[in-house]
Formats: sequence, structure tokens, C-alpha cells
Amino acid sequence: MAWGAGAQEFKRYMGDVMKERELTGYCGLYCGDCIRYKCRASDLADELLGEIENNHFKEYAEVKRAHKKEFENFESFVALLKAFSEINCEIPCGSGGDGCGGSCKIITCVKTKNLKGCWECPEYEKCGKLDFLIPFHGGSAIRNLKKIREHGIRHWAKHRAKCYPWL
Repeated sequence: MAWGAGAQEFKRYMGDVMKERELTGYCGLYCGDCIRYKCRASDLADELLGEIENNHFKEYAEVKRAHKKEFENFESFVALLKAFSEINCEIPCGSGGDGCGGSCKIITCVKTKNLKGCWECPEYEKCGKLDFLIPFHGGSAIRNLKKIREHGIRHWAKHRAKCYPWL
């Protein structure tokens, strides 16, 4: 589904007015830092895919490959654009979304226990459900959960650990 520029403006506006709770994942990650939530790359990739399809660029690339070798990679380029267009996050889990790309065992656990987030669970530091985050986020989720407990859900984010290696 193409978002377009209006949706991106709405996302920015909502990002400005959302409370810290709504940008805080149940696991302690901060959606306001997430490339899937704040970056326009997926919207732009979706738009570019539409332009490529609507203007018969596949056929153009087939002809052009004979003169410009970079067009030999056209299918890979389109596949990468499709991957970019699928990494967007429409609604963070703290605002009712489904998490980072589908079914999330953390959301299920928190809702089953009738908690607001992992920070309310006495077992969060030992919980294996957070382990899948470690390869990509390191220990930032656990550090953030501690910050939420220390500063409260409304004020923790300014003290947060960065969740992504590129920040």
C-alpha cells in the first residue's frame, strides 16, 4: 500500500504529539528512534516501484543492458526496492500496532499478564522472550526497561539507551 507524502506528514505530526508511552515498545525499545517508523525510505521505495511499473522500466532496462552494464542488476534493484517498501511501521505497538513486522511474543505476554509493558514484570531481566533482540539491539532493551522503572514512562526517553547500532 502506497502511503504518499500526506501520510508521511501525518506520521511526523503524530510523532510530535505522541506521548512517550505511545512511542515506547512493550519491550523497552523506543519507536521514535526506529528507522522503520521515522524514515521515508519505505514510502519513497513504494513510490519508485510504482513509477518503474507504470513506465515500463523493466522493458527499458532489458534494452539498455546491452549499452550500460549496470542495468544487468535491474531485477536485484527492484527486489531491494520491494524489501525497502515492506519495512515500514504504520503504528508502533504502544499505539496498538502489531510490533516489528507481525506477531510478537512480547506483546502477547504483556497483554496476557495485563501489564503496560515488560518494565512492570518482575521477571523481565531474566526473561528469554527478550533474547531475540540482543543480536540487533544488544542490551539496550533491558537498559531501557530499567530507565522506565527509574524515571517513569513519561520521562524515561531522554535517558534511553540507543537501540540501533547506527545511532
